[in-house]
Amino acid sequence: MRSVTYSLSVSLDGYIVGPDGGIDWTAPDEEVFRLATDEVREAGVHLLGRRLYETMLFWESAGQDPSLGFSTLEFAEVWKRLPKVVFSTTLSEVAGNARLATGGLAEEIRRLRAEPGEGDIAIGGAALAAAAAALDLIDEYRVSVYPVLLGGGIPYFPRHERRVDLELVESRTFGSKVVHLRYRVARRSA
Repeated sequence: MRSVTYSLSVSLDGYIVGPDGGIDWTAPDEEVFRLATDEVREAGVHLLGRRLYETMLFWESAGQDPSLGFSTLEFAEVWKRLPKVVFSTTLSEVAGNARLATGGLAEEIRRLRAEPGEGDIAIGGAALAAAAAALDLIDEYRVSVYPVLLGGGIPYFPRHERRVDLELVESRTFGSKVVHLRYRVARRSA
């Protein structure tokens, strides 16, 4: 069965976006960018909320800019090919290799898990990931921790007042002092 993964960059104090809405502190170095490209390459489908979808639209045409470096062009190509499902109540259409969700989050994930296919079901966007976590649908958390304190903003971890035990799968420290952590949800047997 395909796993659902949630992967984003986070400040040391747990925010994915600063109080001013800025993400300039997440500019990755080459190593971290390679990791992001590899994660997208491993995904079979990506679920996005509207805001993240609109942010990621840049990558749909970035591959047409020959002035960009190889790593950027490679990410753009991998992202563009990746099937995406967008959850939105305000969009009437989406571009590229994306479709609007036709069902609720749990229904879409159940259907995607049942379909034949390879690669994880990646999920992005704080609100969408929080909804998936509240429904106990996330199997793995992937966190790239940046050495910065933002003091507020949008939190990475949903606040749903439920304990979730995790098992460390991998940890890596990059030259830029970014620390990447992969945790699998520890499923308790009944």
